[in-house]
Amino acid sequence: MKKVIWILCSLVLCTKMTAQSLEDYLQTAAENNPEVRASYAEFEAAMQKAPQVSSLPDPTLTVSAFGKMIETRLGRQEAKFSLMQMFPWFGTLKAQKDAATLMAEAAFQNYLDVREELFMKVKSVYAEMYELQQTIKFQEENMEVLNTFRELALSGFRNGKAAMVDVVRVDMKRNEVETEIALLKDKKTSVRYRFNALLNADHNNLVAFPEKLPAPKAPFVESEEKDSLFAGHPRMLQLDKRTASFEAQKTAAVKQGLPMLGLGLDYSVISKRTDMTPGHNGQDAIMPMLSVSLPIFRKKYKARVKEAEFLAESAKHEKVSVQNRLRADYEMAVYDLKKAEQRIALYGKQLESTGQAIKLLLSAYSNSGGDFEEVLRMQQEKLLYQTARATAEKDRFIAQAKKNYLLAK
Repeated sequence: MKKVIWILCSLVLCTKMTAQSLEDYLQTAAENNPEVRASYAEFEAAMQKAPQVSSLPDPTLTVSAFGKMIETRLGRQEAKFSLMQMFPWFGTLKAQKDAATLMAEAAFQNYLDVREELFMKVKSVYAEMYELQQTIKFQEENMEVLNTFRELALSGFRNGKAAMVDVVRVDMKRNEVETEIALLKDKKTSVRYRFNALLNADHNNLVAFPEKLPAPKAPFVESEEKDSLFAGHPRMLQLDKRTASFEAQKTAAVKQGLPMLGLGLDYSVISKRTDMTPGHNGQDAIMPMLSVSLPIFRKKYKARVKEAEFLAESAKHEKVSVQNRLRADYEMAVYDLKKAEQRIALYGKQLESTGQAIKLLLSAYSNSGGDFEEVLRMQQEKLLYQTARATAEKDRFIAQAKKNYLLAK
């Protein structure tokens, strides 16, 4: 009964593993990866900046109580309340809000870039998982073929058409393949650990190693308008937003150097006189006020303007640098993609020819005891082509993922 339950649980786990597609893994990574979550939190924090810089300064309330009463014509002045609200120059708050909003949009583009770069990393490790799975599969198939070769060599030895050394040669190859399969299966643990780290999952989390990679959606066609290829890349958009933010900061800095206007009210508490009764005896005094700040110390305002100008210039230069790096990475990705496609086509042809050669060699060996060492060599050459094609398919998938990342697709 326990064995049956264990088998059922294994089937459930296998079903769960196979149900996970690459898109599922990408979704999990986007939701759980700490680097992506940190960049999104930075964006959320940047969004909180706009309400801070677009609000009016807090009003000032001043309360004065006189230790020794001040005599006025209408009575003693006992206390005074002053309320003042300062207003920045027209357009200052809007410029500050625009600068903060644009910087928040730049933070959002940074979040998108971090997420897309994570997707590229997940796809790269996913492709490595495919290569490893295929290599193990080809080695296991090779072991089955070697077992068949061993039976054939034994049969030839019994019939007097072959030497016992052919059986020994097969056993040597079988030992090599058995060790290689064990090493490849051990490698699965480290690859699974790296993959789960990108997903921010437990390192023991079961991961389905793919039997095939998603096929390319369309044949690769190189574009001639390369300069405009990266205009929609998050890094480029981030720098555009930062440049615009620095321009808005410059506008705000200029306006901060203009006078601030203040509107206020003075309210004085007057007590009634007892020695005489003048008109409006004891009437409290209300006095409107208007104040103007005098920005006469100009160095700090000029420095703010210069700071914004230099930051905008820096962002423009950085944009050129980023575009150059994206262009260089794109050219390399295109080369890797073309090379991988050519290698896949070549190894496909070589495998077809190798298969025909093995059939001919086996036929000759069965009939007259031909060169068995050549049969083994050709079988190993077939294995090399199989694993090389799997590697080329991995390289093509990674190059395509990198190309899509660079083109923001």
